[in-house]
Amino acid sequence: MDTIQLLEVVALTVDLPDATLRRGQVGTVVEILDEGRTFEVEFSDRDGRTYVSLGLRPDQVMALRRSAF
Repeated sequence: MDTIQLLEVVALTVDLPDATLRRGQVGTVVEILDEGRTFEVEFSDRDGRTYVSLGLRPDQVMALRRSAF
């Protein structure tokens, strides 16, 4: 399994009601912490304004990658 990289687009795999986030919402990894055990992920609106930024564990996100066919 590939590791998640800085500036990679990720989707939540869980609901986070305290942060008003739901599974499937998309964010960007802006920092890798604790040797890859935590990712700081920003969630932004359509105008690019960040509305929440929080630390997430690898099991709470999945990388969204294109595959070449």
